[in-house]
Amino acid sequence: MTDLKLKINARRFSSPYRSINNDYNIQLFLHNIHRSCNRKNSNQSASHSKQNDYSQDKIKNQYQLQCIIGVGGFGRVWKVIHKQQIYAMKEINKALVLLKQSVPSIMCELKFLTELRHPFIVNAYSAFQDMQNLYLVLDYLSGGDLRYHLGKQRKFSEQQTKFFVACIILALEYLHNCKIIHRDIKPENLIFDNHGYLRVTDLGVAIKKHPQFPQNFETSGTPGYMSPEVLFHQDHGIPADYFALGVITYECLTGKRPYHGTRKEIRDQMLIKQIQISLNDFSVEANDFINQLLQLQPSHRLIQPKKHPWFKNFPFDLLASKKLKAPFLPNSKDNFDKSQILIEDEENHQIIKVNQHLIKDNQHLFEEYRYNLIQKSRRTSITNKLFQLF
Repeated sequence: MTDLKLKINARRFSSPYRSINNDYNIQLFLHNIHRSCNRKNSNQSASHSKQNDYSQDKIKNQYQLQCIIGVGGFGRVWKVIHKQQIYAMKEINKALVLLKQSVPSIMCELKFLTELRHPFIVNAYSAFQDMQNLYLVLDYLSGGDLRYHLGKQRKFSEQQTKFFVACIILALEYLHNCKIIHRDIKPENLIFDNHGYLRVTDLGVAIKKHPQFPQNFETSGTPGYMSPEVLFHQDHGIPADYFALGVITYECLTGKRPYHGTRKEIRDQMLIKQIQISLNDFSVEANDFINQLLQLQPSHRLIQPKKHPWFKNFPFDLLASKKLKAPFLPNSKDNFDKSQILIEDEENHQIIKVNQHLIKDNQHLFEEYRYNLIQKSRRTSITNKLFQLF
């Protein structure tokens, strides 16, 4: 039991989500949730809850579970079939969300996903819930994440790395144009499709820059990929995502990160001196690209990577339309570690058992967790066909 408590505390306090309550976006979410709840009397809420449970169960039953393809901090990721179409479905346990104080981040992620649609991010199609879990239906990508393939390959060629980085740049450009900062760009959040193209996923700690509240000082992300301004609780924005891109570029080429250790150890390394990369096996342009992204001062950091000499003559237009042949193709079979999935799933199961009581009194916090693009698309298609008849 002591070991389990240690695991719970370690996962709780290592979570990149725990400080997120300071964000304007999240304060707005909580305000709206409580305002909505206060408007309804208890009898209406109870009646609505029963009707909602019934309709949500009907939605869940429309998805045929195939197999578990991943396990995260909040639960499982399933491969599912719906109307002969394959999707990925995140099963997010409410007890784990409440334990890690991550309701605002989960709600924010869904809000962002309902507003976004792009070929280089993992898009959402539906969201619903039952008494125990939230369900988020996403694009199914069979290639596995970059972390898995780094573990297998150890490192990649300069050509392969450049292709990966170009994919990430297109995704980041889109997010930044929408005023969204991802803040957790790392190999685990970069997924391959079966053609070797990378997509960005997981907007759990993303923020949207608001003109009335332009500054943000809270810390979110993963040590090793976090920029100095984030680590030191300073205001941060778009350059923070490009620092992480520099770390990933270096890691793909060498198989290791430029900064190692705990959050404190990484901070200490950054305080000592500006790191300067000089990799003999790679081009001068590749070295300079990494060095410009890893600048400690965000004002000195490269934030227009397409214009860097490393990408001179790179066909971004063909990449955007996915007409380029990828230099690395994932295995056509399973691209995930089954043994690791079993270990993490059992850990989550034990934590959920101990914290099941958290769910009962906090169901109202998840009331707005729903979305259905699939149904909207079907209605649009039917409407278009009816117009064609006339």
